[in-house]
Amino acid sequence: MFKLVRLMAMIPVLLAAVACSSMNPSTSASASGSSRPELEQKARAAYKTLVETTPKAAELGTHATAVLIFPDILKAGFLVGAKEGDGVMFGPDGKVMGYYNATALSYGLQAGAQTFHQAMFLMTPAALNYLNSSDGWSVGVGPSVVVIDEGKAKSMTTTTIQSDVYAFIYGQEGLMAGAGVQGQKITKIKP
Repeated sequence: MFKLVRLMAMIPVLLAAVACSSMNPSTSASASGSSRPELEQKARAAYKTLVETTPKAAELGTHATAVLIFPDILKAGFLVGAKEGDGVMFGPDGKVMGYYNATALSYGLQAGAQTFHQAMFLMTPAALNYLNSSDGWSVGVGPSVVVIDEGKAKSMTTTTIQSDVYAFIYGQEGLMAGAGVQGQKITKIKP
């Protein structure tokens, strides 16, 4: 219960932070270094949780050009909502390829706060190039993204993998309806 109260109290702060970072993407970049061991450790742990609970994710990872893991995305809102989190991109060999920030603003009938993990499997070199060459990737524009739930993951095979990016949202904590990637902007954090 205390965790929920704390998350609800952070809604105004989160909304302000996301609004500021959306206007100036270099804000996150200047605050971060080229190596972020704590974020990397959390991302590896979040990925391990995913592949242990969803074996098809591990199989998907063997075919991916890169995997982008956001270990802690915070989503909060009251009529106006926001979500924000930092992530790490790993190559097929497990090495860090870069650090990224995800933000989104939304409006509508919503109230609550939630944290969750998000894993994005970039299946093609073109999807990776688009992310790295654009001035922030607005999900819903550019490479096609398919959000995978537990049921859809069970029916996936290597022959049905057709999309540019597959996203898993898992490990939700808190009270807020819905979690998606549509409208989310992902920006590379420059060293």
